[in-house]
Amino acid sequence: MENNLILQPVVVLVLWTMVMWLWMYVTRIPAMNKAQVDPDKLSRESTAGGLDAVLPPEVQWKAHNYNHLLTEPTLFYAICIVLALVGQGDGLNLIIAWAYVGLRVVHSLVQATVNKIMVRFLVFATSSLCIIALAIHAAIAVFH
Repeated sequence: MENNLILQPVVVLVLWTMVMWLWMYVTRIPAMNKAQVDPDKLSRESTAGGLDAVLPPEVQWKAHNYNHLLTEPTLFYAICIVLALVGQGDGLNLIIAWAYVGLRVVHSLVQATVNKIMVRFLVFATSSLCIIALAIHAAIAVFH
């Protein structure tokens, strides 16, 4: 059961993704109302830039981050499940998984508040190294 501990950071990242989903809508819906955006008209006419063209960047940053949380983290989920299944979900792999989640939370907070691209990039690149390390460890376990 100890090897399943790696599923804890998986669940935490899913919960964090839902926090960002909520933050996105809490800021986006009032901004859409203020800008008098008709969602039905926007989707039918599919204007260039969509909501990016009509809402303030600070509002859209949350939506962009939510989308980012639905891309690369899917690799994290998959590799953590593999590590749990092969009995390698503890020790160093667990530490790396928690580091990944922490870095993704930092990435979200940076993007959703100040959106400093170089800071975001450094955090993203570091989190990607975590996935690479986990993938290598999984490959060793699976192919050994």
